[in-house]
This record gives sequence, C-alpha cells and structure tokens, in this order.
Amino acid sequence: MLRYGDSVITGLSGGADSCALLCLLVSLRDSMGLKIYACHVNHCIRGEEADKDENFTVELCKKLDVKLFTLRIDVVKEAQLRGIGTEQCGREIRYSFFEEKAKELGAKIATAHTASDNAETVIFNMTRGSGIKGLCGIPPVRGNIIRPLIEASRADTEAYCRQNGIDYMTDSSNLERIYNRNKIRLDVIPVLKEINPSLEKTLSGLSFRLRETSSYIHDTASAALKNAGTENGYSCDMIRDMPPVIFAEAVRILCTKFDIIPEAKHIELIRKIVYNNGAVEIKNGVFAVCSQNSFRIIKKTEQDEITPCSEIPLETDKTISINNKKIQTYLINTEDFHNRKKNEKFVFNNLLDYDTIPLSSVFRTRRSGDVFSPANRNVTKSVKKLFIEMKLPREKRDGLLMLAKGSEILWIEGAGVSEKHKIIDNTKRILVIRIE
Repeated sequence: MLRYGDSVITGLSGGADSCALLCLLVSLRDSMGLKIYACHVNHCIRGEEADKDENFTVELCKKLDVKLFTLRIDVVKEAQLRGIGTEQCGREIRYSFFEEKAKELGAKIATAHTASDNAETVIFNMTRGSGIKGLCGIPPVRGNIIRPLIEASRADTEAYCRQNGIDYMTDSSNLERIYNRNKIRLDVIPVLKEINPSLEKTLSGLSFRLRETSSYIHDTASAALKNAGTENGYSCDMIRDMPPVIFAEAVRILCTKFDIIPEAKHIELIRKIVYNNGAVEIKNGVFAVCSQNSFRIIKKTEQDEITPCSEIPLETDKTISINNKKIQTYLINTEDFHNRKKNEKFVFNNLLDYDTIPLSSVFRTRRSGDVFSPANRNVTKSVKKLFIEMKLPREKRDGLLMLAKGSEILWIEGAGVSEKHKIIDNTKRILVIRIE
C-alpha cells in the first residue's frame, strides 16, 4: 500500500477508526519517510456536535504536526440539489475532496475502513440482492485509495486508541436507526456474532475469495470481447456463445466507458436482443444495439452530434473540417505517385482519377436518393443498400463523408471510389484524399 517516501492523505472524521489510522501513519512517518496530510469534511448535519468534531481534528493535527485540509458543506441541501440520498451525497463529496487534494499533492488516499465496515457492506449488499461484485466488499486497494485497517475490526481500533492514549470523538448519528447501515451494525451483526463470533474475519475471507473469482471472470470476459471484436462492434454469434456470467461481465466492461453500471434486468433484456436483434436503453441515453450480426454499446448523443453537413466544394491542396474530421486533398501526377508509393502509404480506396471528376463536385454526407457504383463490381446501387450490405451500424451512416455530383456519389469514406472515377493505366493526375 505504501512505499518509502510516499505522500499520503488520510480521511479524518475524528472517530476511533480515523484517529487510529492517522496516529498509526504518524508512527511510521520517520521510518518510512512518509509525508502525511489529513482531510476533514464537516457535513453540517449535526450542528454544534459536527463543529466540535472539526475543532477536535484541527487540534489533533496540530499536536501531530500534520497539515489538515477542511471542507464545510451543507450535505442535506446539496443532496436535494443532486437528487440523491444524504449518505451517497456525503460519500461523493468526501471522495471528490480527497481526490482533489491528492492530485495537488501527488499523494495516495488512506481511508479508515475496517473489517467491521466490510462486514456491514457485504450484508447490506446481500440484502439488496447484489451479485459477486457487491459481495466482494471494500477492496483493500482501489486505484490510489488504500485501506490499511481493512483487516482490523472496530474493536481493534478502539483498543489501539486506549492502549496509546489517543482521544477520539463519538458520532451520535451512528446510534440512530434511521440509517440502514446503523440497523445492520446495531441489530443484525450482534445476532450473527452470536452464531459466529469471528464474523468480521469470516466475511473478510469471503470477500477476498470472491475478489479473486471476480478478477478471473473479468479477465476471461475481456479476452472473450477481444476475440469477438469486429470492425463495427462485436460478433453477435460469439457474444451469444459466451457463458451467462461471462456475457454479463462483458456487458459491464463495455458500459464502463460511459460510466454506467447495468442492472440485472438490463443484462437479461440485452441477452434477448443478441438473439433477436433490436436495441435496449440501459441508462442516460446509452443503448445496447444488435443488428446485422454486430453487437455494440452506444450513446445516443453520439448520433445527435453528427448532423448533415452543408456542401463543401472540392478544392485541391486544401484541408477542411467536417464532423470532427479533417479532410486533406491534393493532386499528384502518375509518375510522382509511382515513385512515392514505395515510401509513402497511400490508401487506394481514397485515390481518384482527377480528370474525370466534375468541377462542381462537393463533399457532403448522405442524402435520400444517392446512388453509387463501386469500383470493379459492375453494379450500381443505392447508398442505403450499400451500407446495409457493408453491415455498417446505423449510428455511423449519417456521419460518413462523400464526394458527390448531384445524387451520383464519386467516393465514400470507407467504401472507396466509384467505377467511373477509379485510377487506370492512362490516368494522368490523381486526387488523393486523406482523412484524420
């Protein structure tokens, strides 16, 4: 968790766990060359009692020669503004504050979670019907966040404080049964400990084993996705053949880039479209789509951002920007082309016989009625039909660029040049199109 010379910020509430953690780190400061800081958040929920906690942390940090950062915020009001519960809001605010300071100082974040906290978390998640992820509990390390006390119980931290003469504050809200976690701590865990006095240790072991299992499932799903990858998404056939637990994890992996976590009901709905095609909204405009044997997770706003662009006249030796793409066009004679192609990479799909191109040709996106004659195929078809044959995802079609004269398409991004405008043996000047 820590190496010699590390900087570390510890969350300091003033309770026994966080005070024990801070004093433990301070005891290692010289031998490990640590730079230690503390952060305290006053949630302004308990009035004068919360202010006393804040003042206590200030005095403790002075005594220990630790720089303290404090934040005072009305969490109840903020939770109403965000439309979430006060517990969740408080957690988000704390971690955001910790991360901000950690970034400034190049520090790791140490939180005072214990085996008792892990036990409460596992039971809470189990009660809500969680899968393996929830039963994995609180990870000892997550990114730059470390939890040095995760194998110690709350009784252990209180004993440590007594043995070392460390004062701490008691949060009266921890005794109120209005919070679900308090109900578990005060009512459920004591009963379970009558059955198993080593409950915290037992549940810590369970979490450890399930984290190993979860890691294996994640790695297996990542490898399966890599094998199933196609140009436009993932093969529905290969996705369909994944075991259910691997399929569910694969969906979760694909959703991480949109910062959402699919629920069990979404997983089941997505499984149906893999067999029957269609689309399912997961959350916040993020959809799972399966069509033309291609499975993908997309965000609807990505489609909204691509709008039919206005016509841009073809000019050579010019760079234009369309739909977040840069298009460079330039001319090269045939002799220079053959000399340069040995050392320069040309995409033959993007080479046109310039002397066959109408002067009034324009770059644009697709329109109804567009037709295209792919080079070397002796056929003319609608662009719509071409895209279907290419199995091109619907969300990508409107953003593809074309060079057109009226409804006749001379070149399509990704599909290539038309028969009439391909380069041939007697081509004299070549139009090169480069796309970034």
